[in-house]
Amino acid sequence: MQEWLIVSLRTILTIVVLFFMTKLLGKRQVSQLSLFEYITGITIGSLAATIPIEMDGTWHLGLISLAVWVTCSLGIEFLTIKSKMARNLLDGKSTILIKDGKVLEENLKKERLTTDELLEQLRSKDVFRLADVEFAVMESSGEVNVLLTRENQPLTPSHLGIKVAPEQETQAIIMDGNIMDEPLSTIGLNRQWLDTELEKIGVAIENVFLGQVDSYGQLFVDLYDDQIIVPKSQNKATLFATLKKCEADLEMFSLSTDNQQVKQMYERCSISMEQVINDVRPALTR
Repeated sequence: MQEWLIVSLRTILTIVVLFFMTKLLGKRQVSQLSLFEYITGITIGSLAATIPIEMDGTWHLGLISLAVWVTCSLGIEFLTIKSKMARNLLDGKSTILIKDGKVLEENLKKERLTTDELLEQLRSKDVFRLADVEFAVMESSGEVNVLLTRENQPLTPSHLGIKVAPEQETQAIIMDGNIMDEPLSTIGLNRQWLDTELEKIGVAIENVFLGQVDSYGQLFVDLYDDQIIVPKSQNKATLFATLKKCEADLEMFSLSTDNQQVKQMYERCSISMEQVINDVRPALTR
């Protein structure tokens, strides 16, 4: 057999073996790596590169070495899962760089991190003033995580005392012009509902590249033709405005009557309507 064909077949075999071994090692090998995982990744790549071009008849030993490396890596991963001491030894510990708004210079030296590099890491977290940082820590992966001072933290609904409706997974119900029945049924909808919604916005199913439904039943579509502007659904805004109008009407009826019994009835209804609006506001004003 010709050498170029032998090399080609070995390369294909190595790719297949390497793929399954990487799947076996898990997603961490392609995400944030620890020191040992970094070494393992380099070594496995080097072994895999030399196997196809080994022409002295011992190329299969490279596969054995590859299998040993993967086995050792799996063993060490299980060990780090079971033992905190092993995790500290192999993965390292996180290091506090800023505490109570003060930079810990000794820890910077320990991690061999310069001031410029620290500021660069902060900027990568959208922090441009050191004074805005309450706490910063370098993880074992090398990533720096930052906690801002309370007055510089983003405002959330909980800070304002607003109750927000729970968010559920958005379902893709149309892909490449094809309806996905399983996601539709997952959210309790059907094709008839989808046809009605598409008819409202004047879009044919074959013109939809991607369609999604959020947890509030709102349909979003992206069309093949980007020049076409799809009107946004106003159902929630209309419903909210209708509820507010009902509340205003009840208050007006209460003020326009002299009958105390009727006035009290309208006032109670107005209070009840206000409570209903407060309950559904998070969902309708999202």
